[in-house]
Amino acid sequence: MAPRATTLPHARLRSGGPVVGTVTRGTTNPNRLRRMDRWIAATHGAELRRAVDPVAVDLGYGAAPWTAVELLGRLRTAAPRTRVVGVEIEPERVAAAKPYEREGLTFRHGGFEVPVPGRPALVRAANVLRQYDEEQVAAVWERLCARLAPAGGGSRGGLLVEGTCDEIGRRHVWVALGPEGPRTVTFATRLGSLDRPSDLAERLPKALIHRNVPGEPVHAFLRDFDRAWAAAAPYASYGARQRWIRTVRALRADWPVTDSPARWRQGEVTVSWAALAPRTR
Repeated sequence: MAPRATTLPHARLRSGGPVVGTVTRGTTNPNRLRRMDRWIAATHGAELRRAVDPVAVDLGYGAAPWTAVELLGRLRTAAPRTRVVGVEIEPERVAAAKPYEREGLTFRHGGFEVPVPGRPALVRAANVLRQYDEEQVAAVWERLCARLAPAGGGSRGGLLVEGTCDEIGRRHVWVALGPEGPRTVTFATRLGSLDRPSDLAERLPKALIHRNVPGEPVHAFLRDFDRAWAAAAPYASYGARQRWIRTVRALRADWPVTDSPARWRQGEVTVSWAALAPRTR
């Protein structure tokens, strides 16, 4: 786990206990999180199928409930018993989402305390920490990881997926964390929109976005990514996908890429968190 932050977002009281967090802008669009959802279904689907009560939380879904509705549909392709709870800190957004409730989908008022019974198998927090200070991230991660289903009995435990994407879902970067802390960083993009891999730097999650400077691992990774992309230019005649696959194969020689060509073909690459973690100051 990253070093503990000194402060948490402020708490507001509600019946049943404090709501931890601050109201975000709430910007959302249909299909914005499709790349993240598909990755979760592919990489965490087996854990959801094994769970006794596979609850997934869409934390901070925003001004409209589209992302929670879509998450339910995509996860149920991999784990049909999955239930989704949309959690929002703004009561008016919860009230607006209530008409969309149905079997397997509910909405609740809350924040980083994650007001659901038990320990969820998944918490997705997309575009939530973008508006917080970097110094607050570690404490939020620690709090959310403590809410996840624990590891044991052949299970790695629940998963927290926290990251950022653009407004229409073409470019994403997210961190995946288990109960023990951060595991991996995934870069995902619509390949046809990409000029070079470092275009994804503007979507780095809060824990990394201010570390894209010389001397930091994430800066070195994106530099090497661009160099490998340039070297793979001859493969562009076969399409952007083939160029991306060739690029990642070259990148794997120096960086701990943890996924396989099946994911690379989707315009993704996942790297060990330890290789990109910020240097302590």
